[in-house]
Amino acid sequence: MQTRRQTLKQSAVVAGLLAGTGLFPQYALAFNKAAFEAKSLNDALKALGASGAPAESSSVTLTAPDIAENGAVVPLAVASTLPNVKQLVLLVEKNPNALVAVFNVSPEVEANFATRSKMGESSDVYAVAITADGKAHYAKKEVKVTLGGCGG
Repeated sequence: MQTRRQTLKQSAVVAGLLAGTGLFPQYALAFNKAAFEAKSLNDALKALGASGAPAESSSVTLTAPDIAENGAVVPLAVASTLPNVKQLVLLVEKNPNALVAVFNVSPEVEANFATRSKMGESSDVYAVAITADGKAHYAKKEVKVTLGGCGG
């Protein structure tokens, strides 16, 4: 019979071996620091690999409330029917850091995601679809915040 202490010790050894051989998923470590620290929309898109100016598109859908009662919890959803989408991005123009979320899309995944964000003040919210060739397509909506969530 194995004791709890022996089981924990063996688990730690196995975890150490997996980490040492690189068998833990590497995508969990993929964090684009430059994009998330960008102060403007264009800087964030450039850091994500988008080339050229973004174009407005009816193939990108942004779902957001017209009025957010509480800026600390604003529900946002993004979807796209464009072919070859590699990333869906949510940006809030007047937030201290513009980038809210990045969703990496593969051909096996439907390009439709939802999340919640903090908004410090009323602002334009952008949903951007970046295709495999680096082109950015967007939809935008103004969201009015009655109670600020980013220290407001």
